[in-house]
Amino acid sequence: MASAIIGGIVKSEFAPSENIFAYDINDNALSCAKENFNINIVKSIDELARLVDVVLIATKPFVIADVLKELEGKTQGKLVVSILAGVTTSKIESMLKGTKVVRVMPNTPAFVKEGMCALCGGSLAQGSDLDFVESMLKNIGRTARVDEKEIDIVTAISGSGPAFYYYIIDLIARAGEKLGLDYNTCLTLSAQTALGSAKMMLEGVQTPDELITAVTTPGGCTAVGNDVLKNSDLEQILDKTIKDTMEKAKALG
Repeated sequence: MASAIIGGIVKSEFAPSENIFAYDINDNALSCAKENFNINIVKSIDELARLVDVVLIATKPFVIADVLKELEGKTQGKLVVSILAGVTTSKIESMLKGTKVVRVMPNTPAFVKEGMCALCGGSLAQGSDLDFVESMLKNIGRTARVDEKEIDIVTAISGSGPAFYYYIIDLIARAGEKLGLDYNTCLTLSAQTALGSAKMMLEGVQTPDELITAVTTPGGCTAVGNDVLKNSDLEQILDKTIKDTMEKAKALG
C-alpha cells in the first residue's frame, strides 16, 4: 500500500521523489522502492522523523506500539498519517504528544489508481491537514471524509471489500464455466461487467434501483436472475460479512 501511495505521489508530481524518504525493516522492499520511484532510503525511523515534515505509517497494526515508541518525542508539530486498521488517532496522539494525526483507510485498487480512501482527523489536525492528505490520496483514486467513529465500517466496506468483490466475481465466472464456457473468458466477462457497472453507478445520476430497472425487461432473462437473488439469503450473508469484518476492525484497536 505504501508503494501505491508513493507511486501516485511521484507519477502525479504531487511531490518530487527527492523529497520522499522511506524506511522499512525489509531491505528488499526498500530496494524495490528505490528502483521504482528513485526516492531516498534511510537507515532508521529516527533518521526518517528528523528529515520529514509528514510521516506516513504503513506498517501492520500489531507493530504500531514499537513504531510509536521509536517516533516518540520526534514528531511535535509534524503531521502523522496512519493507514493502520483499528488504530485510533487518540492512541497515536497519546504517545506522540503535540502531533497532528490524520487516519486513512485505503484499499488495494490504489495500485491501479482506482483506490478508495476514507480519512478523518485527530484532535489536533486542522482542515488544512485534511486538505493536504486528501490532495495526496486523490492521486490514487477517490476520497471521502468520515467521522472516526465510522471508520471501522469503512474498513469493512472498502478496506476489506476488494476481497469480497474478487470472491463474487470469481463465483460468477465459475458458474459460467460450469455451463460450458472456458474459465478465462468467463472471468473477463465477469470482471469487466463489474468494472463497467461500478463506473455507471459512480459517474451517473441514477440510483441502484433505477440502474437495475434499466437492464431488466419484465419477464426477460435478467428478471429471472433478479428473482433468484431476491429470493435468496444474499442480503443476510452480506450483512453478516460486513458486520463481522467491522467487529474485527474494532478489535484490532
